[in-house]
Amino acid sequence: MASTQLSPDCSTSATTARHLIPLTRKLLCPTTRHVSFERSLSSPWTPSLCLSPSVSKYRTAVSAADSSSMTTTATTANIIDGKLISKQIKDEVSAEVVRLKEATGVVPGLAVILVGSRKDSQTYVRNKKKACEAVGIKSYEANLPEDCTEAEVLRHIEEFNKDPEVHGILVQLPLPRHMNEERILTGVSIQKDVDGFHPLNIGRLAMQGRDPLFVPCTPKGCIELLHRYNIDIKEKRAVVIGRSNIVGMPAALLLQKANATVSMVHSYTKFPEEITRQADIVISAAGVANLVRGDWLKPGAVVIDVGINPVDDADSPRGYRLVGDVNFEEASKVASYITPVPGGVGPMTIAMLLSNTLLSAQRIHNFK
Repeated sequence: MASTQLSPDCSTSATTARHLIPLTRKLLCPTTRHVSFERSLSSPWTPSLCLSPSVSKYRTAVSAADSSSMTTTATTANIIDGKLISKQIKDEVSAEVVRLKEATGVVPGLAVILVGSRKDSQTYVRNKKKACEAVGIKSYEANLPEDCTEAEVLRHIEEFNKDPEVHGILVQLPLPRHMNEERILTGVSIQKDVDGFHPLNIGRLAMQGRDPLFVPCTPKGCIELLHRYNIDIKEKRAVVIGRSNIVGMPAALLLQKANATVSMVHSYTKFPEEITRQADIVISAAGVANLVRGDWLKPGAVVIDVGINPVDDADSPRGYRLVGDVNFEEASKVASYITPVPGGVGPMTIAMLLSNTLLSAQRIHNFK
């Protein structure tokens, strides 16, 4: 069989034995191809089950038998509804924000630093601000010009580090080419690193017996979806496609902490389809449209698709449509559970950011 080769750089735009989100959870029952990666920017909790009427038409209830028998052939996958779960999380965060304010007078605050005028980054920041307002979290912004210096960015970070009303700091990525991303991210206090990108937080995530103060939002959202659908991770085989610092690597670490046996598929992996086909759980974060085909998957696998890729579509008013890394039409005939694109992992990222900001405020003020 010919090897499927992946180009040199694969990158994209939980958890431990304790809760990473201090919220009450309302869970849902819930032929070899030659491809290439292209570069793109980019505590387990114990679930209880109830079936939401709004998603009952899409899926059947998850039982212990369902989650322990992922090898059973499925004709049509159950949809993992990220929009619904993110709404639940936002409602939970909103309730906790009220409880914190009533007990202590403290309102969680999130500061976002935006450098430059990229339209996509501006949209992300605007959406984060709206999400904060919706759950009662204060939002702060620092908008800096594209040609500003690292020193200016670091000065704003330090101001937010010292501000007692700011509990979380987020530097919108990507940064302009003339800036050292690592130096900028390291400037954020680990106590306010709600994006989870500080080297100390990532280091703690990688070590046994250590817990990070914060987990990166997108991979945390992936694991949260698995838990909310009562999908077992322990003792399962998992494959993560893509090894970026933002998604792939932390997702693999989170799966390991949840006692899965984890393999990573990346740009130098030979026969990636053969490795992926062994997995009970697949998380794809490569940033390549329709990379994962139906015959890459083990029957009954659970598929979490992180990719958001534009493809030409003459029938769309925008001239394109968004698809994931996974060929949904093919995969949904093989998988037991699958996230759609859009509407799967995407909404979870901001929900996890809000959750991390709340967690920071609670920790700083010693509120449980």
